Amino acid sequence: MKIKKAFVWFSTLVILVSMIGVLPAGAQGGGGLTRQIPSGGTTVFRSGPEGVDGLQWPEFAIGDSEEGPHAFDGTIVDRSQSNGTGNGVSANSGKKAKSNPELKLSFDGLNHRQQRLANGGNQFSLEPPDQGLCVGNGYVLETVNDVLRVFGTSGNSLTGVIDQNTFYGYPPAIVRPSTFGQFITDPSCYYDTDVQRWFHVVLTLDRVGTTGALSGKNHLDLAVSNTSNPTGAWTIYRIPVQNDGTDGTPDHGCPLRNDGTGHGPCLGDYPHIGADATGFYITTNEYAFFPDNIYMSANVYAFSKTQLASLPASITVTQFDTVGADNGNPGFTLWPATSPAGAYEKGAGGTEYFLSSNAAEEANGSGSSTDLLVWALTNTSSLNTASPTPSLSHTVLTVNQYGIPPKSDQPGSGTLASPATAPDTPLGECVNDTTLVTPFGPGCWQILFFPPAPAHDEVVSKLDSNDTRMQQVTFANGKLWGALDTALTINNVNKAGIAWYIVKPSVASGLTAQIDKQGYLGLANNNLTYPAIGVTASGRGVMAFTVVGADNFPSAGYAAIDASVGVGTIHIAAAGQGPDDGFTSYKSFVGNPPRTRWGDYGAAAVDGNSIWIASEYIGQTCTFAQYVSGAFGSCGGTRTSLGNRGTRISKVTP
Repeated sequence: MKIKKAFVWFSTLVILVSMIGVLPAGAQGGGGLTRQIPSGGTTVFRSGPEGVDGLQWPEFAIGDSEEGPHAFDGTIVDRSQSNGTGNGVSANSGKKAKSNPELKLSFDGLNHRQQRLANGGNQFSLEPPDQGLCVGNGYVLETVNDVLRVFGTSGNSLTGVIDQNTFYGYPPAIVRPSTFGQFITDPSCYYDTDVQRWFHVVLTLDRVGTTGALSGKNHLDLAVSNTSNPTGAWTIYRIPVQNDGTDGTPDHGCPLRNDGTGHGPCLGDYPHIGADATGFYITTNEYAFFPDNIYMSANVYAFSKTQLASLPASITVTQFDTVGADNGNPGFTLWPATSPAGAYEKGAGGTEYFLSSNAAEEANGSGSSTDLLVWALTNTSSLNTASPTPSLSHTVLTVNQYGIPPKSDQPGSGTLASPATAPDTPLGECVNDTTLVTPFGPGCWQILFFPPAPAHDEVVSKLDSNDTRMQQVTFANGKLWGALDTALTINNVNKAGIAWYIVKPSVASGLTAQIDKQGYLGLANNNLTYPAIGVTASGRGVMAFTVVGADNFPSAGYAAIDASVGVGTIHIAAAGQGPDDGFTSYKSFVGNPPRTRWGDYGAAAVDGNSIWIASEYIGQTCTFAQYVSGAFGSCGGTRTSLGNRGTRISKVTP
């Protein structure tokens, strides 16, 4: 749940729209707090019944309806990397990498319909998916907002779809009309070949009883598989992250009100996971829970992998806070690295690396930056002791400029959602329609809304292109690999593109780092968003992303990446079949301006010499006539009334 403002509660619904400094363990204001977390019980991977088509109010849950960050309005150009043109299938965007990734397998993953109808339909309509993917031991586990499923490595389904409320032992997200369970968001997962365990993490927000009101208590729910088989039993640990001095948390002084006064809970937003030889790590972006847009800092939570794998009655967690760490500014989105089997940093008593950026408002940035922050948590071998003493430090590298990207256009963007001008946006067309005969009066909108009537002027949207926060990070072949979204000027037009980095870090005598290679990736007339990089132990990598623009409906794309020449040719793993047509695209649902939620992140996972990737895309299309016939809005079982997002899972051998 990528937020920039506080939660707002309505009577019936809430809209989702989701220099080296050293921080020694035990330091005040710098984290390093070690505490014990008791087991939260066990769970078994089981799916429930599927719900039925149709709107059921309330349909939406929690989130943020503002328009998102303002795009960088300058010019960022890399002439050698971003002048490619394409035919919708591939594009030459610079020199060819040393490997040409071979697409071995590609299949549809979880989609909005499966998410909404899971657990008998006791689910909200949610956007975006927040893509998680982990692979190993012959299994592929996909997780999105707010469901999971296990596949075989041939793409065959090994389980049904399970909602995350059921998986973590909570009541359903919603039993309509007015009984609410915990709100869960931001899923991610990881398979560790050393301990032969699967890890799954979400952010969970508690409510006041079964009412819709949020209590302020929130926790990272960590599930660890009991065996190397993810379809079996798991053990759960619930790590409180409200950081207000309750439930064993430190007190980070989050305010209670918008004017910065009062004492309230914090929110551990946007959790992401990594691992080294000894530890398992979760990072969060901490905001004040209730006030608007008050950011505190990034936090790091460190665990022993061996201890987690033993499934004890309680586990040890060591927490670091990065408040003021970056020349007085807070850390923001410290994305921890994962590594292919055995490719860890063993120096300085064991080291986990992180990458971050600082252009965002949360980091007191101006919307663009030339700083890349490299972080190291050293002495991680001490996580296996009764008194862990890891130490967090960082250094800042100067890189090519990056800036907040503009929204991503798709075919038809800006035109009226109408069959005559922009076909196959049936939800938008339904909002605009005033003639269809319905039991409630003329106009398809009558089925979607209570009075008053909408303005009937919805247009085909542009997709959220993320901000400049770091995306998935890998440590392989002695290097750190990462990428982020950026504005990129191609043929004098500002588009969403990708800035990527290959960094050579060292902890031999304190943390040092240097840029091994960097560059941009863009595609003329199109946008590339939400990159995720996976790299094998030998240094052969693949970067996944969404491709969307004048030439492409939202599609799942990828390109090779290596340390010799950088990023190679853009490939399309699965071409989008139609435009995004979800509820966050239209102001009648989320306010004006709408924010078409996309992402908020993709995923890549390394399995031997293969790299598995997953991205959001649109895998279906239907006309307005098909939308209003049969089961309303289902288009023959390919979508729901309020959303048509899908995900695509692919296996690539670089």
